[in-house]
Amino acid sequence: MTVLTPELLERIRSRAAGYDRDNTFFTEDLAELREAGYLAPRSLLETARDQRLLAAYAPATALGINMHHVWVGVARVLHDRGDASLDWVLADASAGELFAFGNSEQGNDLVLWDSTTLAEPVDDGYRFTGTKIFTSLAPAWTRLGIFGRNGEHLVHGFITRETPGWRTIEDWDTLGMRATQSHTTALEGALVPTDRVARILPVGPNADPFIFGIFSNFLLLIGSVYAGIADRALELAVEAVKRRTSQKTGTTYDQDPDFRWRIADAALALDALAPQLETLAADVDGLVNHGANWFRYLTGAKHRATETGRYVVDQAMRSAGGGGYRTASELSRLQRDVLAGIYHPSDTESVHNTVATNLLGPLA
Repeated sequence: MTVLTPELLERIRSRAAGYDRDNTFFTEDLAELREAGYLAPRSLLETARDQRLLAAYAPATALGINMHHVWVGVARVLHDRGDASLDWVLADASAGELFAFGNSEQGNDLVLWDSTTLAEPVDDGYRFTGTKIFTSLAPAWTRLGIFGRNGEHLVHGFITRETPGWRTIEDWDTLGMRATQSHTTALEGALVPTDRVARILPVGPNADPFIFGIFSNFLLLIGSVYAGIADRALELAVEAVKRRTSQKTGTTYDQDPDFRWRIADAALALDALAPQLETLAADVDGLVNHGANWFRYLTGAKHRATETGRYVVDQAMRSAGGGGYRTASELSRLQRDVLAGIYHPSDTESVHNTVATNLLGPLA
């Protein structure tokens, strides 16, 4: 059962434009969501549905809190498969701790298969030195997942906000998704103690359940956020054509065949997302084994959701008329927010490479 009541969602929507305009973090939203128990662990299917709903009211809030849900989802994937090594993440999340991702690195198109960050072994753990970009929830996280390279291995672990040896570089000034406040994080010898090292894996592709947990939760929850943006854009498009009147015909645009086709086409594209996203989320929860097809299915779902989101918002902008182009328009903000979808892993090139490799084998 969702904790996202209509009253809570309306309060969250009422603040979204101000956060965007002022380029500030969604502090009040986070406080209310934490108080409501929204940080606590749930199934991936429940989380995906709620994240889609939340994104329809405040895309940047949903995208930011997504990173917390991904880490909680990784711990849940491991727990459900008999691995209790990250059960402490589930306990911390239940207690209201906020998890964030410190994995992205400038120019690192290998994503999780390698790292430009140094993980140096010391007596009581590993010290990390490097620069992480796009650290959503930067002003508020209490637990940060990071990874770095030690020789031919990649070390994954967590620091707390009290850990010495890290700092935020406040450089988040972007076209959209501004309230995520995804500042750069500089790691300057930050210590991950031994009991907070999550995995030590070889450099390169890896099907370890920890990696599967990251990919499955990240890709499906990202897709859910962009589906939610499209949900709201379609609502606004319908409202606009019912409201706008043609000078030529004297009727509202909802009676115009071209606009009816445009909105119907957007809805047809959007209707295809829920069965894909929710079926795969349920399969993760249900321990369904898709074998080598898993990464094809997951990256494909994210790709379709973000591209469909962009298409639906575009059709909504075309339906709303010039008023949608004003900065005060909600559609204008959705247009800027939805563009962020092309930058999240896996990008379009990587998705197509994954699918081609799955079907045709690797390049010779």
